[in-house]
Amino acid sequence: MRIMGIDPGLQVCGYSVIDDGQRDMRLIEAGVFRTDRSKSLETRLNQIAADVEHILDKHGPDVVAVEELYAHYKHPRTAILMGHARGVIFQKSAASGAEVKSYSATRIKKSLTGHGRASKEQMQRAIQTVLGLAEAPEPHDVADAIAAALCCANAVRIQI
Repeated sequence: MRIMGIDPGLQVCGYSVIDDGQRDMRLIEAGVFRTDRSKSLETRLNQIAADVEHILDKHGPDVVAVEELYAHYKHPRTAILMGHARGVIFQKSAASGAEVKSYSATRIKKSLTGHGRASKEQMQRAIQTVLGLAEAPEPHDVADAIAAALCCANAVRIQI
């Protein structure tokens, strides 16, 4: 099964693509999409849509795992803007025929480390170990996207 993980963001959006084989998981590609902060919201959303569509077309994932929106009451505007980015990601993923799954940050962390409040560094080390990477994934947006994909793979394996 091929899984695309996404850490949504309006300025920086992390993504990853993994293959979940019967015996192991393999990282195919990971990186970030960046938008120009000086551009209008609709231009930035259009760029995210184009970037996501490019990766979907290139890798044809069966499932897209997206980190759920975390809204802090002190920053409601941030949550609204993130919601726009997630909407574009969901729409492009659904249009590609991929199943879309959403996971909370605590569930993602718990699935990899056994602890829902794991630090960014703990998550990076867990990803490095699970995938047998020479170095921990950087930046954090990439690590979060890989973690979402791995969480999805773990959830699918449990259901089987």
